[in-house]
Amino acid sequence: MSDQPPLKPLHPDSSLSRPKLALFESFSSDQLLRSLLPGNDHCLKARHDGTMLDGHHRIYVLRRRGEHVDALPREIIESDREL
Repeated sequence: MSDQPPLKPLHPDSSLSRPKLALFESFSSDQLLRSLLPGNDHCLKARHDGTMLDGHHRIYVLRRRGEHVDALPREIIESDREL
């Protein structure tokens, strides 16, 4: 069990790019999960409260596939200046 807060989107799902979603849907779940690991370009970035700042599309696809994403390691961003 993770002591991290659940991930929550910064914007509504309706604002996600359909072409980007289609691209990420062509990737395996393993590829998506690895791409989100801290240390990678465009890794999963979130605020302390779980608000996602990078990784929205990949997390959306993984959630639709039934993956438990709330326990994923993430880079914590203190302020928007760190992006």
